[in-house]
Formats: sequence, C-alpha cells, structure tokens
Amino acid sequence: MFPEFFNRKNNQAFKKAANKYISGDAIAEIINDIPRFVDSGSYASLFGDQWKEYKKTQLDSYTGSPTSESRLSRCLGGDLKDNLKGKLVLEAGCGAGRFTEVLLKKGAVLVSSDLSSAVEVNAENFPVSDKHLVIQADINNMPFADESFDVVICLGVIQHTADTEKTIEDLYKLVKKGGSLVIDHYHYDRSNYFRLARLYRIYLRKKTAAFTIPYTQKLVKKYLPWHKRAAKYKLFSVLLNRISPVVSYYNVFPQFSEKLQQEWALLDTHDSLTDWHKRFRNKKQITEALANLGATDIHCTYGGNGVEANCKKP
Repeated sequence: MFPEFFNRKNNQAFKKAANKYISGDAIAEIINDIPRFVDSGSYASLFGDQWKEYKKTQLDSYTGSPTSESRLSRCLGGDLKDNLKGKLVLEAGCGAGRFTEVLLKKGAVLVSSDLSSAVEVNAENFPVSDKHLVIQADINNMPFADESFDVVICLGVIQHTADTEKTIEDLYKLVKKGGSLVIDHYHYDRSNYFRLARLYRIYLRKKTAAFTIPYTQKLVKKYLPWHKRAAKYKLFSVLLNRISPVVSYYNVFPQFSEKLQQEWALLDTHDSLTDWHKRFRNKKQITEALANLGATDIHCTYGGNGVEANCKKP
C-alpha cells in the first residue's frame, strides 16, 4: 500500500516519497524510520515513557486473553468488526499497540499515530511494513488530507486532549464519505470527586517519568494486596477505592494471573495519575457532537471506559 513511502535509501528520498502520501507541512525529522511531525516534549510525554516501561502489558498475545480484541470489536460494531480487510485505517493514539495488533490481524492497511514517543514501542512491537505505517503526530493537526481513511479509530485518547468536541471534529474530517469513525470517551462518575486519586494526579502529572514510574510502583506494592482482599467484598472495595489511587482488575479480569494483575495495576495506575487532561462526557453529549458534524448511523452506548460510539460519514 505504501511501497514508495518505504524506499529509505536516504532521508531525502524518504521525505520525497512520503510527501506523496502525506499532505501539509514537510516532515520535520525521520528517526528510526518514523516520520515525526511533533517533538516528544508535549503534554503526553509521560504516556510515551509509560509505554516504554510497559511495552507488552496490554497485548492479547502477551496476556493470552482477547481483552483488547473484545473491546475493539464491541466498539467497531457488527458491520465493521469482521470487515476491515484491505481497508485503509487510521489508529489515532496507538500507544504500544494493543489495538494495532488486532487491526493488523483483521487485515487492515494501518496507519498508527501517537503524539508521544510511544510510536517507537509500537513500531518495535509491530514493525513497519507495506501494510503498517507509524507516525508521530498531533491528533488535532494530522498530516493527512481530509477524507483520507475508510475508518478512523480513536480509543482511550479523546478524553486526554484539550478539547473533546474539536478532537472529534478533526478526526471526522479524515473519514472518507461512506467511511466510519469509532471512538470512546470517559463518562461522568461522581465517585471520582470523592477519591484521593485526584490529589495524587495534581501532584504527579507535573513530574518526570524518572519520578512517576517508581512512585506509582510503590503505590501498587502498598495497596494492591488490599484490593485483592477487597475484591470479594463490595462495600470494602468501594471504601478502599476512596483512599487508594491504585487501579485494580481483580473483579474485571479474574482470568488474569497474579503477575498480569500486578502489571495492569502498575500500568493503569500510572496512566490514571499522570494524564494532563481528564475530560468527561455523557452519551447524549457524544451523540450530539457526532450529529452536529452530520454523521449518520450513530450508535452510542455506555460501556468499557465510559461512552463508546461509532458512526458513518454520508
């Protein structure tokens, strides 16, 4: 799909070939065969460091459980989940590649993009090929022409951007006529306002990964054994969640081994305590945002991390 793009005899030839597929500003740098349209010193830099520390934690091939595939298939819906072969897909906010793995398995011709240096881990886990392109770019300033992709997928990301509705609009612009947009978003949860985790986040999100990763590791070591005990008692679990900033999956993924429980707690505790933006929307607000863009066949429901939605571009 990208044969000329991957002619990398030298940077100038690579840039010239790349510009046939990428519109807008020239590529600033190409590092490790990844076109970089931004530097890594963004508000998402801690996410990049996080994925370098936990490279394979969320991959289905690592966990031995179809956790990521189930979530992605649910968000895609019946029309798309088994109909991605040969489609040009943009994965906006790819991280280390939990959904990259599934999309490639489903036969998509995939562009994986992230604002952070997580792109390096993604390319390491799923090397660049004639069916997989990895770029580092801003979700609100993607280097592609409007209506470039059959499917645009953005899961676990929009709530961390500066403006939810603007991000949805920018992603929708990239969808071809007749194509699909697939997104999710945190929803309002009043319990968040009564958790000490909010205070930890205020403190940690301004630190560097050299501080935040060891700090969250200490938190998990301290609190995760209590979450394991509390998993059998709902009231105890609710009360513990008010005090503990640790994210636990003993009830959500009981099939995970103790090793995986610890790794997922380490990863998502760091993730939840270091994000710069954390926004919330309900089902009605997400539906209205899509409808205001002219989307059709809007399917929006509560599930997963909050609100999950997909729609068509007429």
